[in-house]
Amino acid sequence: MYYKFNGFTQKLVGAGAAEAYNPQGLRPCAYPEAPAPIFSTPTKLPSETGTKTFFKNKVPELQKLFQKPDGIPVHLKRGFPDRLLYRTTFVLTVGGVIHCLIALYMLGQPKKELTKMDSANV
Repeated sequence: MYYKFNGFTQKLVGAGAAEAYNPQGLRPCAYPEAPAPIFSTPTKLPSETGTKTFFKNKVPELQKLFQKPDGIPVHLKRGFPDRLLYRTTFVLTVGGVIHCLIALYMLGQPKKELTKMDSANV
């Protein structure tokens, strides 16, 4: 005897072999013909297809720039924009550390207790 789960009554009920092995109407799928292969055509290189690129490859130029032994650190090799970003980051970091130290100092101070005079003015 075969059983299957009835979703409505939430119990096992008697069933035939086909229903027990393929629950909820699921049936094994058989394709009438094999699907076409995805990579059946040979791959062509971009230079062979004649497509145009929308941007210039700057990697060789940047490699030459960054590998030049001129004694300048890598993060400053591109000139003024790199110096500006470096100094801005440095100033913001130092400012953030100073702000955190001031906040810790203020939090470390004891609370000021109100007197009767102060509470009357509030």
